[in-house]
Amino acid sequence: MKTTRPLRPLKDFTFKLFCATLCFGLSGMCRGLDEGLISITVAQESFTHEFDLQASSLDASQQANRLSNITSMVHIGSIPGALIALVLCERTGMLWSMRQLCLLWLAGVVVVITASGRLGQIYAGRFMMGLGIGQAGIVAPTYLAEIAPSHARGLLVGIFGMSEYIGIVVGYYAAWGAALHIPNNSAKQWIIPQSIQIMVAGILGIASFLCEESPRFLCKVGDWEEARHALGRLRGHPAEHPEVTLELEGIHAQLEAEQEYQTARSWVAVIKELLLVRANQNRLLFVVSEQILSQWSGANSITTYAPELFSLFGLTGQSERLLTTAVFGAVKLIASLLCALLLIDNIGRKRSLLSGILVQQVAMLYIAIYLTVEPSSDSYKSSSADRAAIAAIVFLYFVGIGWAMGWNAIQYLINAEILPLRVRATGSSLLMCFHYANRYGLSKAVPSMLLENALQPKGTFWFFSGVTFFGLLWTWFLLPETAGRSLEETNGLFS
Repeated sequence: MKTTRPLRPLKDFTFKLFCATLCFGLSGMCRGLDEGLISITVAQESFTHEFDLQASSLDASQQANRLSNITSMVHIGSIPGALIALVLCERTGMLWSMRQLCLLWLAGVVVVITASGRLGQIYAGRFMMGLGIGQAGIVAPTYLAEIAPSHARGLLVGIFGMSEYIGIVVGYYAAWGAALHIPNNSAKQWIIPQSIQIMVAGILGIASFLCEESPRFLCKVGDWEEARHALGRLRGHPAEHPEVTLELEGIHAQLEAEQEYQTARSWVAVIKELLLVRANQNRLLFVVSEQILSQWSGANSITTYAPELFSLFGLTGQSERLLTTAVFGAVKLIASLLCALLLIDNIGRKRSLLSGILVQQVAMLYIAIYLTVEPSSDSYKSSSADRAAIAAIVFLYFVGIGWAMGWNAIQYLINAEILPLRVRATGSSLLMCFHYANRYGLSKAVPSMLLENALQPKGTFWFFSGVTFFGLLWTWFLLPETAGRSLEETNGLFS
């Protein structure tokens, strides 16, 4: 039965839920920190000179290829990282999965900051970082969806999406501050900001020891007694409390209903169930289409290549481009915070996503029209073109606001909500492999798409605008409302 009662923070937000928010909810910072730091790092003179990103021996296409190789290497590493999470979530649980991903991420950062001009070591370190970062997108949303009360699930998973922007803001401002105060001929200009990731990884790993294991995972492996106590601690009730018992009964009922599909406990059997059962095929088709439409709407590429994109509108000085990029990150953080607190659980997933996509669509459309009408920076000399360029910068901010209101949190939430418990971790892992493959493809493609002998900036934004429009249609006609429902009720909508 659908639950509609509002979240009561002082009563429902227990110490254990706070620990989960601190550790798993803020683990989205790992991807945000990387995106924020690398977007400015590759624009800093100290880094471009050390790794020959603009070497005269390279033509424009080769320079774009080298740039995209560096920025996208984390996404490449994230694909096998998601597969690692597939195995570990099923075998070791969510807590140990979180701890080892923090270690992998930390180790990768160490490899990167000790590269000393070796481009191959940069690739290797960022690939290793991806192995850890890629797991966070599966482990954290799945864990948060499983431990949250149904009326607060959107908030908790939304915090994971929002924390990506906390990481982006920290990364942007750390890199910008280093660019202001450390000389361009010093490698410390990019090494010091990158090292912030070591501290964050350590804090998240330590915080995991204060968290409870997912009661749904404990039930799945047969440890019902520990599941009861873990759920009681998460809800702030004694283990025998009626609410705890009722929730456990719901989990038990779903597990029993799914036993008819269970032929073995191996992950191979789970994949077969995921791919061969008709209801699961429908779910996969649904979330795959969601991933394509969300990722190729272009908002993530704006985060990754913000300094380069701002230069399209006349911001050519390094300091002003980095400052504008840092403000861009702060705007996205505020939008994602407001969405998590006010929209997802209050107006529902569907209306929140529709609102965000509409904002993103209008902004993308203006930028595409602007770049078509005013393609050359020479035209900025006229006052009308100057105002149009300023408006384009503002609308680039609105792209970030729309993404933060819509796809950013909803894509993780939908993935965590619609899969049955028996295949949830495996399905989420495979889906995030596809998610990271799309993010890799986008980050790899955009520098080449912007070239004059390719789509050019105007064609690139027309492409993003078209994909955003199809996302609007997808949401309007296909997305059911899941706000306020238990996970067991939600996945029944797709049975």
